[in-house]
Amino acid sequence: MTATIPAPAASAEFLLDVRGVHKRFGDLTVLGGVDLTVPRGQVITVLGKSGTGKSVFLKCLAGIVTPDAGEICFDGHALNAANAVARAEFRRRCSYLFQSNALFDSLTALENVALPLEQTTQVPNAEIRERCLEALRQLELERFRDEHPGQLSGGMQKRLALARAIVTRPELVLFDEPTAGLDPLRRNSVFEMIAKYQRQFGFTAVLVTHDVPEALAVSDRIALLDSGRMRFQGTPAEFARSDDPAVRAFRDSAGALRDTIAAVRRGEAPPSEDFL
Repeated sequence: MTATIPAPAASAEFLLDVRGVHKRFGDLTVLGGVDLTVPRGQVITVLGKSGTGKSVFLKCLAGIVTPDAGEICFDGHALNAANAVARAEFRRRCSYLFQSNALFDSLTALENVALPLEQTTQVPNAEIRERCLEALRQLELERFRDEHPGQLSGGMQKRLALARAIVTRPELVLFDEPTAGLDPLRRNSVFEMIAKYQRQFGFTAVLVTHDVPEALAVSDRIALLDSGRMRFQGTPAEFARSDDPAVRAFRDSAGALRDTIAAVRRGEAPPSEDFL
């Protein structure tokens, strides 16, 4: 008899509900009790300085890293070692977009997109091909289907990675630093792509990044990870006007840098000693 997941509790309001997640590596505490709620069909961006554990947190959500404590619920069901059926259902309904794209150089664009369907489903080969070609068409990559990743530009590789992520028709897509290493124009294009296709396909998205202006433009909600905890959760407008010191320090860092450089150029003492 095939195991089935019981219907989620009626009170399950969020697609993802994270409570008190902890993660340590040796003596280093990376996550010290992280909470996050993710409503269905929205784009949620987790901001934070480099090295604050954003990618570790995303890997905990994806099941790549196992938390030391806390609970992660997907669609009302706890994702833990005792609930193998719920974890399998989560993997079926979730995709992960790696920071490095994680494309296979030896495979063509079409073969890269087909891989998750071939490995995780029983879909017939003819249907796999049609679904992959449709994903490539939607991302304006169909004519490059026989090219290898190394023959594509950085922005095209990002689109190819997204095509592979959405071909399984996931309900949740996790984006790990999707603009890492890109110049400003390509960075804007990636955020535009995420916004466009999230609206088109209706998936829920969780991004981790440190690109503040772009995140504010594309997101429905913002969270700030600071010192192992979520220091802020709210709308972009609430983030923009928050007086929380951690939020202000992160959000206003560009303005603070301009003030510091202006003071140095005038031969004055910088307004803060924390700029180094």
